[in-house]
Amino acid sequence: MRSIKQPGAPVAERIQWVEARGRAFSFRVEAGLPLLEAARRGFAAEGFASGVLNFGSAALGPFAYVMPALSKTGENAAFYSDTFRPSGVTRTKLGCMTLGMRDGAPFFHCHGLWTEADGKASGGHMLPDETVVAEPFEVEAFGIDGAMFTAEPDTETNFKLFGPVSAASTGARTTSRAFALRLRPNQDFAGCLEAFCRTHGIARAKIHGGVGSTIGARFTHGGVTESFATELAVTAGTIVEGSSGAPEAALDIALIDYTGGIAEGRLIRGHNPVLMTMELALEVLG
Repeated sequence: MRSIKQPGAPVAERIQWVEARGRAFSFRVEAGLPLLEAARRGFAAEGFASGVLNFGSAALGPFAYVMPALSKTGENAAFYSDTFRPSGVTRTKLGCMTLGMRDGAPFFHCHGLWTEADGKASGGHMLPDETVVAEPFEVEAFGIDGAMFTAEPDTETNFKLFGPVSAASTGARTTSRAFALRLRPNQDFAGCLEAFCRTHGIARAKIHGGVGSTIGARFTHGGVTESFATELAVTAGTIVEGSSGAPEAALDIALIDYTGGIAEGRLIRGHNPVLMTMELALEVLG
């Protein structure tokens, strides 16, 4: 399996996780608000301080983003491009967000694909302090109670990254057993999820959110992304009981790589290692 040498030593715990409770819900974000504040308000209205969400068509402007890029200093295995600030309204095809805390304040990690006002198709990592909702749109969210995605320094990658930590219950109404997860580098995305589910007796689950990166990508439709640095969003994901009785992951994703290449499809199990991180919420169904 492909691997990328990180600047720091591997952390022994390869999946950072917290068991929690959760609930799926939807809400409408309002025009004129920064996307971060719109998301925070939507979760807070349901009693949650952290969680994940997905959305499809949305209008954003002003808008700012970065793409994956090669590291110029060697301090990281890969890095970010300079900031892009397209004029006019950018219209998304899809987006995926983790909402949590960084430096004591609300923050998000959000990847997506979009078309800019001049017709350019692009994607990447949205900047929370410079992205504003241009028109109202609906999102599908999953709030977590008892866990919080919190940005902390990560010695392995030399980034400050979201990971789940235990948190006091906010008293939000929940319906499901859930896990907040962060997958660490150089392990297969599907494989480590399947191993986690076997360990925790999970036969069926739904993946909510899903923001991170893989070392290129191999798809069931035959497509291949060779460029190793990507920004990835999970568009749909499930854990089901396979023919052998063991849990199997089905992961549909969309990504952009550091050359600007865009790809979508279902990942081949066993062939898509994590580059830097992968954050998601796992709702246990059985």
